[in-house]
Amino acid sequence: MSRTAQPLVLVVEDEPAQREVLSYNLEAEGFDLVSADNGEDAILLVEEERPDLIVLDWMLPNLSGIEVCRRLKLKNDTRAIPIIMLSARAEEVDRVRGLETGADDYVVKPYSVIELMARIRAQLRRTRPATVGARLEYEDIMLDSETHKVERGGQELKLGPKEFRLLSTFMEKPGRVWSREQLLDRVWGRDIYVDTRTVDVHIGRLRKALGAHGGEDPLRTVRGAGYALG
Repeated sequence: MSRTAQPLVLVVEDEPAQREVLSYNLEAEGFDLVSADNGEDAILLVEEERPDLIVLDWMLPNLSGIEVCRRLKLKNDTRAIPIIMLSARAEEVDRVRGLETGADDYVVKPYSVIELMARIRAQLRRTRPATVGARLEYEDIMLDSETHKVERGGQELKLGPKEFRLLSTFMEKPGRVWSREQLLDRVWGRDIYVDTRTVDVHIGRLRKALGAHGGEDPLRTVRGAGYALG
């Protein structure tokens, strides 16, 4: 499945059976997936793949999950990635330590896979709402990611698949400036070579669609940096 369709989840778990169960259930939910069995590889994968969420076991060989979490949350470019910590440590002091280190959620082993999937979706609703069927709104623009409908001022707009994904990316984080390379990664996927000028073409089409019934252009071109909504 393309990275553009679903969020990418990184599973960091050194027990093969646990990793396989997690991987099977995440893929069954439609998520894209990468995995690691140690902390060092996990940090490298985060740098290379930029996952949308990390499921991280506390007890890992060499570099512990808690240290992986601490390092990722100290860096500006990775601190916003949600981390769900898995641990057999059920004491309150351990939960507090995990959360204070920066974990966004803490799940005690043995856990319910159904509950873990719900917690994953809850974190993604916060960081990538369009990918979990959320309805997004910005000023007079409404995007329903479940029905694939877009309205502006109550009138339905006709958008192509790439324009829809561009708009959902912008609406998830209004005001954020996205470079052409970042938009290519999010909308077209990493494994497909597309010239950055293609982004400009589709931004032009999106602008035309958004202005089909009047109204100001909500997209902003940031010279030398990229594009933003608002």
